[in-house]
Amino acid sequence: FLMAKIQHPEFGVQALIEDFNLVDASEAVTNPEYNPEKAKALNLIQAALWISADILDGDKTQLAGQLLGRLLYFEKPAIQAMLEVAKHWKAAPWLRPLAPCLTPPRRGLLRTLKGHSHWVNAVAITPDGKRAISGSRDNTIKVWDLTTGKELFTLKGHSNWVYAVAITPDGKRAISGSRDNTIKVWDLTTGKEEFDLKGHSSSVNAVALIADGKRAISGSDDKTLKVWDLTTGKELFTLKGHSYSVNAVAVTEDGKRAISGSDDKTLKVWDLTTRKEEFALEGHSNSVYAVAVTPDGKLAISGLWDNTLKVWDLTARQQLFTLKSHSYSVYAVAVTPDGKRAISGSWDKTLKVWDLTTGKEEFTLEGHSDSVNAVAVIADGKRAISGSWDNTIKVWDLTTGKEEFTFKGHSNSVNAVAVTPDGKRAISGSRDKTLKVWDLSMGKELFTLKSHSDWVNAVAVIGDGQRAVSGSLDKTLKVWDLSMGKELFTLKGHSDWVKTVAVTPDGKRAISGSSDKTLKVWDLTTGKELFTLEGHSDSVTVNAVAVTADGKRAISGSRDKTLKVWDLTTRKEEFTLKGHSDSVKAVAVTADGKRAISGSDDNTLKVWDLSNGNIIASFTGESPIASCAIAPDGVTIAAGARSGRVYFLRLEGMEELT
Repeated sequence: FLMAKIQHPEFGVQALIEDFNLVDASEAVTNPEYNPEKAKALNLIQAALWISADILDGDKTQLAGQLLGRLLYFEKPAIQAMLEVAKHWKAAPWLRPLAPCLTPPRRGLLRTLKGHSHWVNAVAITPDGKRAISGSRDNTIKVWDLTTGKELFTLKGHSNWVYAVAITPDGKRAISGSRDNTIKVWDLTTGKEEFDLKGHSSSVNAVALIADGKRAISGSDDKTLKVWDLTTGKELFTLKGHSYSVNAVAVTEDGKRAISGSDDKTLKVWDLTTRKEEFALEGHSNSVYAVAVTPDGKLAISGLWDNTLKVWDLTARQQLFTLKSHSYSVYAVAVTPDGKRAISGSWDKTLKVWDLTTGKEEFTLEGHSDSVNAVAVIADGKRAISGSWDNTIKVWDLTTGKEEFTFKGHSNSVNAVAVTPDGKRAISGSRDKTLKVWDLSMGKELFTLKSHSDWVNAVAVIGDGQRAVSGSLDKTLKVWDLSMGKELFTLKGHSDWVKTVAVTPDGKRAISGSSDKTLKVWDLTTGKELFTLEGHSDSVTVNAVAVTADGKRAISGSRDKTLKVWDLTTRKEEFTLKGHSDSVKAVAVTADGKRAISGSDDNTLKVWDLSNGNIIASFTGESPIASCAIAPDGVTIAAGARSGRVYFLRLEGMEELT
């Protein structure tokens, strides 16, 4: 039923999602056969469809994979019964998750909005909570329907990146600030530009509305703030005082004060009636990138380059406390309408929800695959939206604070994956400095290998699969015993990062490539360096290339979003594989040489038929795919993502093609 509904030309994913609303809780009273457990299961399925909607809109064959990846966490009988049916879907080839691997319902993420072709720098929400607007490095502003998740229209006119957006209290107009030094006012009813506000001599980084929406204030790299009349389009006055770029601005609800944050490490509080600086809040150790003010105008919250937020008492003119938990710079902050919580976005790819009464972190929202640059809260205080350098906008449930699931995986990008010859285990290497050994049939972690002092970039399996060798940014290679889970010895000799490693078929030698422009050959029995190969004029790297077992073909992946198949006998290109929408970062080939698997920055893993160049199946993860490997059976795949997840998948439905 689910597949039939989304594939029907008159219905689709949104219609299916709305069908679940027909199951109303009032049945508990009117229907004697009402089953609350089944109702909960239906709610979970609906929520999983919401999260997957952007993916299913583009590729409906991923329905079974998305449901399995998100719902395998749940042991509810009704859920498991549906998933059992999904496992046996055979209408087309598809990649079946062997273990739960995608964000489940009840973890905060509600849905993802896609449409921008570059970083999303700013977001704002209409007062009724029904629409959102986003500003991007693609020079456009997009207007979104938050009920359906659909893009309504695009506002074009800026000639450079859009850094800031705001919406008037009546929801009828939008204001945008850009790197082209201008502010534009837009009619959200017609989608037309009303007029330009010109006066800044450098990039406009921030905009905010004042009181009734008839005035706006902007902050710029020219070190000033300007106040504008939105009726006449004229500049009213300029606020001067910052000694470096103004990055952020917020206005109190009564319209009497503005608070600005700057690269000069200060917050300044301005009296908009007298047009003068009231006072400066000092104590930041670095640039202030974000600022928000509570509805009562009593507290200001600043987000900093030093990974922290600071909460300020505007009456006492002093700092109350510092919020620490982000691991990188804080680029965005918003406050809930009741003034009790702050939501911050960071370069560490997360959002955090804070209790402003206690100064404690409540929970973290994970799902973006790059820096979070913008955040806004919907009027009911229950939802937030965020914009990211991953080109997406995400909608979050702020009532979901309980961590119901623990994801098994690395804490940073997975750079390398290898599979043992018997196909029973996979080994992943990560930026978190560890390797993990996995049971490939179930996607379960067996143990972790710790010893490297920097990112693990490469991993290869030795001989019969009892040992593995890894290469790291710590300039070393390490040889591991996979049966004992222990390091055997370290190979030292490179003077720079080790980027790649390969092992000879007999398992006696390893060859490593390094940023020191050399290849080294190692004896894996003695742990000694045999010799060095010099002559490269640049770093030795194997970015994305695989060779068929017979040595007759090579498949390479490129930043141009394609893969190329090469005839190694004639040394000529056979054909190009097109289908990815971003850089291809990983390639593997089946033992029989009939299929290739590729991973890309577009978050997808694709399986290719090398006889005709067609895509057989695709799976969409939640962050760029950095590595992949395939077991000897030709259908079991392991892939590592930038988020730290390792995906274990099985190619199903191939019987239909034979």
